[in-house]
Amino acid sequence: MEACAECVEMRTALAEEFRGLQGLFAALGDETRQRIFLTLLESEQVGLRVGELTERTHLSRPAVSHHLRVLREAGAVRVHREGTRNYYYPNADAEQWKKLRTLAEHTCAVMRSAAEAGYPNLKEE
Repeated sequence: MEACAECVEMRTALAEEFRGLQGLFAALGDETRQRIFLTLLESEQVGLRVGELTERTHLSRPAVSHHLRVLREAGAVRVHREGTRNYYYPNADAEQWKKLRTLAEHTCAVMRSAAEAGYPNLKEE
């Protein structure tokens, strides 16, 4: 059974968008990094230091530092330096947040289109 050419094209484009965000998905897919990211989001302060994150998450300093590095490399978190102090905060300027929103919108459109077309149109034997 073959899918319509337009459906395949839409799903292929969606897969490419998804590939472009794999780093962000991988970074935020880890429960420990989610806990750190949520702690940063829920903080009443703009930016937390590693020690503060250690206290709030009950993780070791090396673990927090490691996970912050992964989050920074994925563009989810940024750091602000004041002298010798580093403050970590969610990256509000990240282009990938726009890409993530676009991916969600495209996913909804592709799946809606597929449902309207009766996808997967399987016939029972």
